[in-house]
Amino acid sequence: MNENDFEGTVVLEMLARIDAVDEFMAAVDSGDSQKAGKFMQSADIDEDTIAIVLKKMANPYDEH
Repeated sequence: MNENDFEGTVVLEMLARIDAVDEFMAAVDSGDSQKAGKFMQSADIDEDTIAIVLKKMANPYDEH
């Protein structure tokens, strides 16, 4: 997957499976990329997708 193929809903669906959407969104809102990354790892999200999400978190002007 590359950044152009990124689909954020898939990430949220996988986080929902482990009941971690609210906690993940709180981590994103507070800019806590380490915590957000741990939630995504717990949801078995692949490393490439995690990297894209963390990159998008770091750039608040990126459209996502």
